[in-house]
Amino acid sequence: MRIQLNGDPLELPDGETVAALLTRLELTGRRVAVELNLDIVPRSQHAETTLNDGDSIEVVHAIGGG
Repeated sequence: MRIQLNGDPLELPDGETVAALLTRLELTGRRVAVELNLDIVPRSQHAETTLNDGDSIEVVHAIGGG
């Protein structure tokens, strides 16, 4: 299937979850926010949220400052 990741096309296997995508991007355990089709996906739902062909995903890194 093909999705848009931060505005760029990306091919993924069918049935990929948000958690699997974050693992693929080496972002597991990092402080990130995930938006799927303009809706925020809570961290507690990453493993059960399945991606579909044509989905638009935005992954934003949380950066602390002071």
